[in-house]
Amino acid sequence: MDYEELPRTKIGIQELDNLLNGGIPQGNIVLLSGGAGTGKSTLALQYAVNGATLFGEKALYVSTEQNRAELIRQAAGFNWDIESLEQKSLLKVIFFDITTGTSFLKQLEEVITAFQPKRLVIDSLTTLTDALLVSGIGEGEEFSMVQIAETINPIPRTDKIVSKSILYSLFRVLKKYKLTTLLTSELPEEHEALSADGVSEFVADGVIILLYVGIGGLDSRNFRIRKMRYTDHNKEFIPYEIGSTGISIDQDSASSIVMK
Repeated sequence: MDYEELPRTKIGIQELDNLLNGGIPQGNIVLLSGGAGTGKSTLALQYAVNGATLFGEKALYVSTEQNRAELIRQAAGFNWDIESLEQKSLLKVIFFDITTGTSFLKQLEEVITAFQPKRLVIDSLTTLTDALLVSGIGEGEEFSMVQIAETINPIPRTDKIVSKSILYSLFRVLKKYKLTTLLTSELPEEHEALSADGVSEFVADGVIILLYVGIGGLDSRNFRIRKMRYTDHNKEFIPYEIGSTGISIDQDSASSIVMK
């Protein structure tokens, strides 16, 4: 099959969609990795809002960090009316409290089945995996969020804790519903891996790295599409800005970039 004939899910930022040869291949799970201030959550929320407003596609935004009120306030700063989109049943924003000990996958499937979105955001995968205590999880079994007792030392991000079996359990659910998904992940500076857990970049269909450099009072942000299955894509570092309408890419700069 010709990959370029595959249906696409557009992010809604024209220059970025062009760099992806028309958008994210439908059903792909894409990791957004970056440090503080790179705009991971902004891009993820913009993807959800654009899906609802520009393409009439239902979007589900799952936050493990910011509660509903905080997300609405953040969106309002970009003139995105979350509550209006929810009233039209085009967007659903939910906050998952990782300290409750309830099953994340079970709740996620219930919401997906009821709402039937085309797009999904989980912000953030780092918070989700950091709260996991893994024990005896086998093929086909779901995992639960477990509150970490204060007496336990912080769990190192190792393959033993954030194992591929856990990520496969999550990704298997997302693939079952054919959702085009963005997952955010913290990326500490000078970190050799492409995600906080060092595993998810191998399991995900795509990886977009967001970088922030502040020198002498000047901010410089660049992203790179490091990986994207089922499509050709640009592989250069691309400058971007975070402004009053969200993340934008200078059209002149983008038009001068050759796909390679």
